[in-house]
Formats: sequence, C-alpha cells, structure tokens
Amino acid sequence: MLLALNKPYGVLCQFTDEAGRSTLADYVTQKGVYAAGRLDQDSEGLLLLTDDGALAHRLTDPKHKQPKTYLVQVDGTITDAAIATLSRGVVLKDGPTLPATAEHAAEPDWLWPRDPPVRFRQAIPTSWLRITLREGRNRQVRRMTAAVGFPTLRLIRERIGPYGLDGLAPGEWRRLD
Repeated sequence: MLLALNKPYGVLCQFTDEAGRSTLADYVTQKGVYAAGRLDQDSEGLLLLTDDGALAHRLTDPKHKQPKTYLVQVDGTITDAAIATLSRGVVLKDGPTLPATAEHAAEPDWLWPRDPPVRFRQAIPTSWLRITLREGRNRQVRRMTAAVGFPTLRLIRERIGPYGLDGLAPGEWRRLD
C-alpha cells in the first residue's frame, strides 16, 4: 500500500509525540503505514507513507537516486549566479552536494496560505525557485539556499520520483496503488 499526504506546516513526520505536538496521526487514518522519508516540521508538501519496507527503501535510499522536487521561497531576489551554483552543487559543512536541477519559479496559483504566514518585510522582496535533488541530507535545501546567500522562508515538496501532490490540500491524503 502506498499513500500520498500533503503534510501541513508544523506537523511531525511520526505518528506519536510525547510532547503533544501535531503528528501524522492527526491526518492519516490508515493503520499500519509509516513515512517513507521525512519532511522537517517546518516544511510542507508531499510525504509518502507505506506498509512495504522494500518500497520504502527504494523510495528513500540515496543509491536509488529518486528525484525529489521542492518549491522554495527564499529571502531576497535570487540571482542567476546563485541558481547556477545550486545547479553545480554547493559545499556544505558535511561535504559537497551532488549537482541539482535549479530554476527560477513563479509563485504558483495553486499555493495554499501557510499558517502561520511567512514573515513579511516590506523592504526585502522574496522570490521562488524549484530545485530537484537526488540525495537527501538533513535540511539540505535550506542549507544549500543559505550557502548561496538566500535563506529559505518556505519549503514545499512537490514530487518524489513519479509521485506528486496533484491537487492534494494540506492534510489530505489518498491511496496511490
């Protein structure tokens, strides 16, 4: 079984939390599934859940190089030079990243409002980019955009391999298989 969930901002990628924070159990009623990969609490978008360990491994193990595509809102107007650097790969504290696909993007018309909203500063614009990775380090997209001078304000995973959000609203899930 494979499920797609549009994980809302502020939700933990686990089914229980002793501190009482919001978890997947607040949204997913299907029993016996677990997250195939993770999204940080402050990230949103596509999360796949499965009851099949082999499938989870194929989706998440970096040796299978499943592309993961993110829509990213950054602080400032991102430059062509920063996009080119992201595309070549950047050096992080834990070593260089693999090359990524990075491109300017417009704020999509399907985007839902975030609760709480992203901070707004009148004097500093924001911009959007789309970045596709084939590795999955902890907070990698955030660290990459910060390394090129454009801190991430909002991060939404749109796709994992062939699977996409495809109109799911935050908190909604559907069966894929």
